[in-house]
Amino acid sequence: MKAVRRDFLRELPKPELHCHLDGSLRLETMLDLAIKDKVELPAKDKDGLAKAVMVQDRVKDLETYIDKFKLTLSVLQTPDALRRAAFELAQDAAAENVRHLEVRYSPILHQDRGMTPMESLDAVIEGLTEAEREFNISTGVIVCGIRNFSIESSIQLAELAIAYKYRGVIGYDLAGVEENFPAKDHLEAFYLIRNNNVNVTLHAGEAYGSASIHQAIHYCGANRIGHGTRLREDGDLMNYINDHRICLEVCLTSNYQTGYLPKLAQHPIKFYHDYGLRLSLNTDNRLISAVTLVDEYMLAHETFNFNMLDFKDFIISGFKSAFLEHRERTKLIKEVAHQIDDYLGISDKKY
Repeated sequence: MKAVRRDFLRELPKPELHCHLDGSLRLETMLDLAIKDKVELPAKDKDGLAKAVMVQDRVKDLETYIDKFKLTLSVLQTPDALRRAAFELAQDAAAENVRHLEVRYSPILHQDRGMTPMESLDAVIEGLTEAEREFNISTGVIVCGIRNFSIESSIQLAELAIAYKYRGVIGYDLAGVEENFPAKDHLEAFYLIRNNNVNVTLHAGEAYGSASIHQAIHYCGANRIGHGTRLREDGDLMNYINDHRICLEVCLTSNYQTGYLPKLAQHPIKFYHDYGLRLSLNTDNRLISAVTLVDEYMLAHETFNFNMLDFKDFIISGFKSAFLEHRERTKLIKEVAHQIDDYLGISDKKY
């Protein structure tokens, strides 16, 4: 088996299915936007801001991790700021050959200066569309409801996602504080989403147990699960997810940083992979977690000894589970499969 090389991983076409816009800004952009929009940040230089906004090793829990977003959100309250952030995120992803990027965010978190959810969404889509014209990448927006916000806000966001279904929105998510805020409380929003044929992914099983994943699938109709770290607590549910090929959007760095795992080596990704679950690797928050997608692949290799055939599985599983048209998924799967096989010297494979 050929060695896992960072440069080859960078060259490979990759999907990224779990990436938060408001967690993935550039430090320089935050500083520029703060000056432009007269926002007070805890530091006026990159090093100082990095210490404030990036997680230093680990935090005590998910809520503490989420608190970091207060800083990034403070500079994302105008259409110009969102347009720039969306463009730069896609540009950064394209630089490591992410061929399909799904960007998630919640428009209701960007209203401090009077911007409407529609203006917010238009700006994000414009930024991503501009990046698509300049770089070899496809993109889509996943609108996030917030668990710890009202059901009325989730319904409004669901209606917004439906209205933009053919205008750049490709899915609906439920994010935010997981413990004590069950997904089933937002059932009416998901009824709207599912009855309008909108794709669904939910954050679940990150800061709460397998019951949260059960609700995401059986109450809310999730096509994918964000994180799913605690799925192993319910073997029967794990079999159901495996049988129905429901993809887990794994984010190794942030899963460790949010405090659930005492050691990264205790992450269940190796067990899940050996069991046959469909998995994809993702950054979650490129800025807050200080990570790139290639970093995540190298971390998986260094911690769990995954090889190039394993990464082939991750990448193909990600493309298979992407909220893309079937023909485009098939095209990307064939491209990456042949590229990895050529590198490994495998011939006569059909995809």
